[in-house]
Amino acid sequence: MAEAILIWGTGWHARVVADVVRCAGQYEIVGFIDDFAGERAGQAFCGAPILGGREALNRWTAPRPALIVAVGDNRARLRLAAEAKAAGFGLAKGVHPAATIAEDARIAAGTVVMAGAVVNPGCRIGENVIINTGATVDHGCVVEDGAHVSAGVHLAGLVEVGEAAWIAIGATVIDRVRIGARTMIGAGSVVTKDVPADVVACGVPARVARRLVADD
Repeated sequence: MAEAILIWGTGWHARVVADVVRCAGQYEIVGFIDDFAGERAGQAFCGAPILGGREALNRWTAPRPALIVAVGDNRARLRLAAEAKAAGFGLAKGVHPAATIAEDARIAAGTVVMAGAVVNPGCRIGENVIINTGATVDHGCVVEDGAHVSAGVHLAGLVEVGEAAWIAIGATVIDRVRIGARTMIGAGSVVTKDVPADVVACGVPARVARRLVADD
């Protein structure tokens, strides 16, 4: 019998996560959490009810279901995951059966790997990471908590991606490069050297365009 799972989020990313969870077959989705549900509370979403906002978590007594935070914003995803864990919920991971995962790759709780993605030998993927559709993560890469490797991104071997960094669609990162925490890499960029934390970098080759501030 499939285990119960809650999904926190009801946007388009949540729809994709729900599809990954159902295709993987390990969990049965028992509901969605949405802090902005309003009149949508009680309505069906992707085949399960919207239970309301975070207050709905308090209705669950042990044993609590597993939970995935399906929110695209990296820092928000990390905050909500920490809140869920503090409330006693264990984080689940979702790996689409059409993804290719090396036997020794380590994928932590809360992470979702979409269809067509490849995670090669020796990789370490942290908690609450998104490895999106068709992304490739080559040998020995480290992707830290809360990062997002977008659709069609290619990470060469031994790349390091910092916490809550975002590599936008179609970017390429050559081998042994470090992407700093919370940094954003523009779509289609080619990263040929280390990029510091808290910046936006884009272009071919990628160059720092500006620094990020706390509200970005």
